[in-house]
Amino acid sequence: MKSILLIATGGTIASKPKDGRLAPSITSEELISYVPEIKDLCEITTTEPYSKDSTNMDYGDWFGIAKLIEKNYGKFDGFVITHGTDTMAYCAAALSYFVQNNSKPIVVTGSQKSIYLRDTDARQNLLDAFVYACDDRSCGCHVVFGGDVILGTRAKKTRSKSYNAFSSMDYPPVARIVDGRIIRFIKEKTEGDTAFSSEIDMSVAVIKLIPGESPDILNFLAGKCRAVVIESFGVGGIPYYETGQFETAIKNLLDAGAYVIMTTQVMHEGSDLGVYQVGEASQRLGLIEARDMTLEAIVAKCVWALGVKDSDFRTLFTTPVGQDIIY
Repeated sequence: MKSILLIATGGTIASKPKDGRLAPSITSEELISYVPEIKDLCEITTTEPYSKDSTNMDYGDWFGIAKLIEKNYGKFDGFVITHGTDTMAYCAAALSYFVQNNSKPIVVTGSQKSIYLRDTDARQNLLDAFVYACDDRSCGCHVVFGGDVILGTRAKKTRSKSYNAFSSMDYPPVARIVDGRIIRFIKEKTEGDTAFSSEIDMSVAVIKLIPGESPDILNFLAGKCRAVVIESFGVGGIPYYETGQFETAIKNLLDAGAYVIMTTQVMHEGSDLGVYQVGEASQRLGLIEARDMTLEAIVAKCVWALGVKDSDFRTLFTTPVGQDIIY
């Protein structure tokens, strides 16, 4: 029988009403008690490093989860993480970079309604997560939610209330879980030794462009952030407004030692800076293009790559990890 470590962090799945509003208060052991069938699947050990609304989670917390997995990697056959849905995609992306080439599955799940309510998605999602974690073919980092198994680098919350809250962006779900049976669409495997991050760097900012926006915010960030992600329009590009102010501001960022990553606000199909004139300056300045990566993956990859000492950030960022870059 497989041995699985449940890492509980709070979130809606572990929440109860408190002063008229939901707040995490259900322990990791209590979570398991709501789904007794899980004990027929595996031997379970539980731990609860955090009890937070996922809005309050950050990369320091997710790095802490990665270190917890590293510490226990030799003791367990897989890991299930319960997490709030609001930043679950950020968590899954972060773990995909903080723990690489893992032959043992890391499964992130949660729910739109609390597990203490009888007829919600929580109990099924938790059971499905353990079903997937216990399977011999499972590896890597995934979100298991609403029956879908989604790569950690491809998951995005696309619905705020519905039970099918997560989508796999520009990449099919790798599997579907139906009545406890895993239907696999993509065969996955790991190559090389499992690698754990030793450090991270959270000095990353994201700027979402709006029409007519002033470039002053970019000047403000110069010297304050080591990586700046710019979400532009369509396939990407820098507004020039006949003054070149944006280009000048980006040059200031580059001169201050920041890496500038260009992406798009469009949810599907990614950027392509070679299409329009507004993309020419981005290419001429040598900005890094995120292509079809999700925003969650872009930020997590920056946090990871900035923490890798004595390495080339551009090379790390542009080398695919966990199918984060397809085209």
